[in-house]
Amino acid sequence: MSSFVTEPASAGSAYSGIDRSWDARVARVAAIAATHADDVDAAGRFPREAVDAMRDDGLLGAWIPAALGGLGASVEQIASACEAFGQQCASVGMVFAMHQIQVAALVRHAGDSESVREYLRAMPHAPRLIASGTSEIGVGGDLRTSKCAVQVVDAERELRKQAPVISYGLEADDLLVTARRAEDATSGDQVLVLLRREQCTLTQSSVWQSLGFRGTCSHGFTVSARFSPDAILPVPFGVIATETMVPVSHVVWASVWLGIATDAVRRARRAVREDARRQGATGGSPRLAELVSKLHAMRGTVHDAVREYASRMDDPDALGTMAYAIRINNLKLEASEALVDVVQRAMRVTGIAGYRLDTAVSLGRALRDSFGAIVMISNDRILAANANLLMASRED
Repeated sequence: MSSFVTEPASAGSAYSGIDRSWDARVARVAAIAATHADDVDAAGRFPREAVDAMRDDGLLGAWIPAALGGLGASVEQIASACEAFGQQCASVGMVFAMHQIQVAALVRHAGDSESVREYLRAMPHAPRLIASGTSEIGVGGDLRTSKCAVQVVDAERELRKQAPVISYGLEADDLLVTARRAEDATSGDQVLVLLRREQCTLTQSSVWQSLGFRGTCSHGFTVSARFSPDAILPVPFGVIATETMVPVSHVVWASVWLGIATDAVRRARRAVREDARRQGATGGSPRLAELVSKLHAMRGTVHDAVREYASRMDDPDALGTMAYAIRINNLKLEASEALVDVVQRAMRVTGIAGYRLDTAVSLGRALRDSFGAIVMISNDRILAANANLLMASRED
């Protein structure tokens, strides 16, 4: 997505300095991600080196406006970074993407909360990694439903939540957690709570042993927290989900997946060229030509969706239509299915060299990561949601 990259406004930023262009920051982190990618995957460990580099280069505060000391990056720039990291290490891409989803929610829905604004002003100087606590046992994976509730305890508030996964929960500095507004609230009357790690007790309930995205370390936890009322964002979670969390999630995830697909095609091209040199062949590979066509189609789908959200993100009426909800859901469906298709086709091009784990064109990690894109928020669940939207919608 290099066509999207422009120099962010950074005057007054805590990260001003020599060689601090957006491209340079992203390139430095991507290089570190590439260096450790195989070990992160093999060990199933958190990609600490790359995340530390994000802290050092200010990328954890990329979405924070320059007026608050951040980089003031655009949606297009965030997506381009996700794509760049995804080409090197899918886990690094996903950690960056998931953190940016949380920051976007805070930036866009702080409202008149001085507490949230102060948090954002402090982050560029002391970057904090934010994890998502929106999943919950017993709600069937429905983001818009909570069982746990905010409880009033004297002048403070408490909640206790059983989360089947909290990506990089052990490494996060803070959490954004959904809960019912109060004990007598309905399951869909939700709020979003910013929890500092020192306010929480995380009791691990499961271990992340997965085929792919192994470095996200998405263990399960029970979260117990006590916090002040101003930790609750002033905007209802339904609004935050519609305008920010759902579309941004699909945009940044799809960008990471596009990065994985791009790297798979790069490896396939390398395999074909090496075979041609060894055999003295002069013709190209029809399978490779077909593969590149599939990649270009996927790239067009993802880039178009990024542009559309960027153009609509400040128009709540546009984001709230059923037609847009269906389209942004379709991005997740199309990009995840396209990723699996591209990687499998790349495997056919590379042959046994791509199937092996000890070659420069190995596709084992990409193949395992690609199937994660389909099952994280199951495509079947999204199709069912779209089916219900189509029944209710009169729009084309």
